[in-house]
Amino acid sequence: MSSGDEPGRPVLRLVRGSATPEEIAALVAVVTAAARAPQPEPAAPASQWASPWRQVRRPLQVGPAGWWASTLPR
Repeated sequence: MSSGDEPGRPVLRLVRGSATPEEIAALVAVVTAAARAPQPEPAAPASQWASPWRQVRRPLQVGPAGWWASTLPR
């Protein structure tokens, strides 16, 4: 943004056609409103509780008492 009386570079420029002052004012109003609109909140991370990877079985334990070791929490 330029300060005070300094002439700055134009933010918008008409490239083709002829716009009425009302059309230019409407365009400036829309661009200004879009620039001032609040940014959306970032989405919360998805819960991993129902993730498909939780349904995958752990490998079986090999060796004596393998059946017992398979019930132990990891």
